[in-house]
Amino acid sequence: MTVFNLWRKIRRIGRVAEPQAPRPARLSCPKAAVLAGSVQIRHVDAGSCNGCEIEIGAVFGPVYDAERYGARLVASPRHADALLVTGPVTRNMAVPLLRTLEAVSEPRIVVAVGDCAINSGEFAGAYGVQGAVAEVVPVDVQIPGCPPEPEAIATALRGLTGR
Repeated sequence: MTVFNLWRKIRRIGRVAEPQAPRPARLSCPKAAVLAGSVQIRHVDAGSCNGCEIEIGAVFGPVYDAERYGARLVASPRHADALLVTGPVTRNMAVPLLRTLEAVSEPRIVVAVGDCAINSGEFAGAYGVQGAVAEVVPVDVQIPGCPPEPEAIATALRGLTGR
C-alpha cells in the first residue's frame, strides 16, 4: 500500500475511537473536586504481572483516548495529582511507593487498578509481597478486574475529572 492510498483511507474513515459514554453523575472521589476537570496521573507498577499496564496503555491510546476526558499521564510524581497503582506491593516497592506518594501534591489521590492492587489477587501470601496497596498507602478509588477492562479504567478516570 502506498502512502497516497493510506492517506486516502485515513481521510475516508476518519477518527476511530470508542463512542463517548455519558458524563459521570458525580465525582468518584471528593478530593477530585479541586482538580477542575483535569487530572495529571503518575503510574506506579508496585509488582504486577503487567496485565493492567496493557489495559492502561489501551486507555491512553488512540481508541479510548483518556486525554479527551482530562486525564493525562506524567513522568514525574511532582507533576502529578493522582497515582495509578497496579499490582500487589512487593517488599522492594513499599518504600518507593510511599516516597512517590509523598512527592505528589495535595490533594493526593490514589487509584488501585486491578484485583492484585485491591487484595493482592493471585499473589496473596507470597514471600515477596508486602500486601495490597491499601495496606501501604491510603486508597481513594478502586478499579476491580484481572485485568480491568479499558472501559472501567476510563470510567474511573472520568469520575476523577467529571468530564
